Order: sequence, then C-alpha cells, then structure tokens
Amino acid sequence: MVGTGLPIRVVLAKLGLDGHDRGLKVVARMLRDAGMEVVYLGLRQTTGSILNAVEQEDADVVGISMHNAGHLTLGPRIVSALADAGLDVPVVIGGIVPDVDLAELEAAGVAAVLGPGAPVDEVVSTVRAVAGHDGSD
Repeated sequence: MVGTGLPIRVVLAKLGLDGHDRGLKVVARMLRDAGMEVVYLGLRQTTGSILNAVEQEDADVVGISMHNAGHLTLGPRIVSALADAGLDVPVVIGGIVPDVDLAELEAAGVAAVLGPGAPVDEVVSTVRAVAGHDGSD
C-alpha cells in the first residue's frame, strides 16, 4: 500500500497459549494513535485465525506478542504459513526474545523484533519500515 495514502493495517495477536496481553494492548494504542488501523485479535489465537484475519483485513503487517518462550517455534510457523498462503505480509515479534535468538528469527523471515518497553517512536517507525512506508503516506 506504499503511496496509496491509506493507513497501514496491522493485525495484532497472541499466538498460542500465552495469556499475557497487556503489552500488546499498549502497542495497539500506540499504533492507533500513530494513525494506523489495528485489528486486535486478542489471546490464544491459532495460525489459521491469524491467516484468516490477514486475508479478510488486507493487512500490511502482522504483530505477534511473545512471552512464553515460543518465539523460535511460533514465529517461523506464522511466517511460513503466510508464505504458503501466498500472503507477502511481514511479521514483527514483540516481547521476551533473548538476543541470542534474533539471528535465527531473522533467518526464518521475521521482519523485526521489538523488546519489552520499546519506546513509541521505535514501535511506530519499525512497523512503518516493514510495511514499506516512510511516514509520508
């Protein structure tokens, strides 16, 4: 959607059994305040429910919050599922991700990783960057 003048559309979800969603709700507010359209799926989502939302909402970015040490399994799984479905949508993971796992996530196709407490400007600029927006759209 680069250059269309339309807001960036972001699907946010907690993939798997992770029950901690306070941070993801904060991120949803950050992105909405920055003018993005946010579809918040909430807790305990499946790969299929996220794929359905991405297709139905014509999402530009998928944001997954991880606090259960499932990032090395669930992150690559959602990237692969999106690719298998023919959806070229970048995935951003936020939450508790050890630095030693960053290279593996990048190699698996995860577009970006944001740690706990990432400032608003970093969250917004990261989502804009992976969506292919320079902020002028």
